[in-house]
Amino acid sequence: MPERALWDAFPEGRLVDLRAGRPEDDQDEDDVAGGGAWGPGRTVRAEVVVALLLGANSGRPGTVASLWLAGARISGRLDLAGAQLNHQLWLENCWLEESVDLFGASTHTIAIVGSRVPGIEAGSARVEGRLDLRGSVLTRGPASPYHRRRTALSLMNAQVSGGVVLNGAEIAAPGEWAVSGGGLVTEGGVFCKDGFIAHGEVRLVGAQLPGGLFMQGARLESPSADGVALALDNAVAPTVDLSEGFAANGTVRLRGARVADGLTFEGSVLNGPPGGDGEGDGRGPALVALLLQAVDFDLTLARRPSGSVDLRGAQVSYLHDSEHSWPDAPHVVELDGFVYGSIKIVGPDGERREAVGDRESVARRVEWIQRGPGYSPQPYEQLASWYRKAGHDDDARRVLLARQRHRRRTLHPAARAWSHLLDATVGYGYRPWLAGVWLLALTLLGTLTFATHTPTPTKPDEGAPFQPLAYTLDLLIPIGGLGQRTGWYWTDDAVQWTAYALIAFGWVLTTAVVAGVTRALQKS
Repeated sequence: MPERALWDAFPEGRLVDLRAGRPEDDQDEDDVAGGGAWGPGRTVRAEVVVALLLGANSGRPGTVASLWLAGARISGRLDLAGAQLNHQLWLENCWLEESVDLFGASTHTIAIVGSRVPGIEAGSARVEGRLDLRGSVLTRGPASPYHRRRTALSLMNAQVSGGVVLNGAEIAAPGEWAVSGGGLVTEGGVFCKDGFIAHGEVRLVGAQLPGGLFMQGARLESPSADGVALALDNAVAPTVDLSEGFAANGTVRLRGARVADGLTFEGSVLNGPPGGDGEGDGRGPALVALLLQAVDFDLTLARRPSGSVDLRGAQVSYLHDSEHSWPDAPHVVELDGFVYGSIKIVGPDGERREAVGDRESVARRVEWIQRGPGYSPQPYEQLASWYRKAGHDDDARRVLLARQRHRRRTLHPAARAWSHLLDATVGYGYRPWLAGVWLLALTLLGTLTFATHTPTPTKPDEGAPFQPLAYTLDLLIPIGGLGQRTGWYWTDDAVQWTAYALIAFGWVLTTAVVAGVTRALQKS
């Protein structure tokens, strides 16, 4: 009998292996998916497992008791809520008929690997060791008295000293929470690699993960009802690795998360939830990272995100991006308050270099900024500041010029007209050389116009003779005088209005030049 074998093996921590170990009719008898059909020869009652873990068969001197069972069908519910367990539990390739309840339990290492379990409740548990669920399939458990959501794996407010290992596991709670780990504390990190799949939200809100979070190659499907695939709001970790083919079909949310070292999305795919915001292809936000704090932020995705990107108020020291980092229009890119110390761009060859000296790159970044909702000056100032620090003042001026043009859309008609004039004449002071071009063009126009007409002297036989060039410059330069403007007037109305126009243009150009010089002095 398997229960007797397990009872006898427990004091010495020996493995009880009930697996057949041979294929039959091209079907593996040990396939856990068919564990519900295993007969009495492979069935162990849950109450026997619970009794042993609670010390029903005490250990022998010189041995370490532990429960190690493989290839078994466990009937009934493993109810260990609030228990004090002094022995390790290791279940391998087992089929569990009902859920596992470890709520509030204190235990050593728990390993349920390669098994099928209809839900694990480990909220408020204390695990001195690892919680190892490698390769297991967890489905949504029954309604829980501990929280309102039906989850496949609950780790709310749990403390795990060794780490949580979910490599290769498949956790299914479509439309709900696949993993509920709000307030989780684990010193050894959380590992969701090697083919990890979640159907439902992976929720680690407020988790303390001093060992880091590693989800390389993970796939997050079927987000929760609010469209979230991964929630790390206010989580704290030294490293969050969402790279190497990580894919999320739902929002990845990191509001207020603090990452002491690196946050990487290198080679990942971010698809917002379908039907989320009605924009573009009808997908909701792909990445929401309001108030994120990270030292190294790598956003070099495998392809452009399908959904908006929200980095409002985020602060990072080093930003790594590429042409695939930002979504296509009309998806929104929200960058208001986003602060970074350095930008490195990853080219098609994989080489990382400073994102400066490339006019096309400047235009592309400005276009991302302009896709934010409304007008905000901060993203422009931040980008221009970075270009200035890198010694590329020309790029900084292009960014600030784009800021003024964006701001112009928010002005009332009269101010917008004046703004257009400043743009055309001196580029809002960022292109003061335009004033010289206008001055030369107006000087030629005035000189040719006045040279073909004869003025009337204000005081005959007094003053200097009429000089068309000097007269034109006297009109255009409002400060000082060359003695020509006051000495002559025109009887031809068209010529007189030309003179008035040159005086007006002179004041505009002078004002614009002063503004440009002032900006240059302020920047120096």
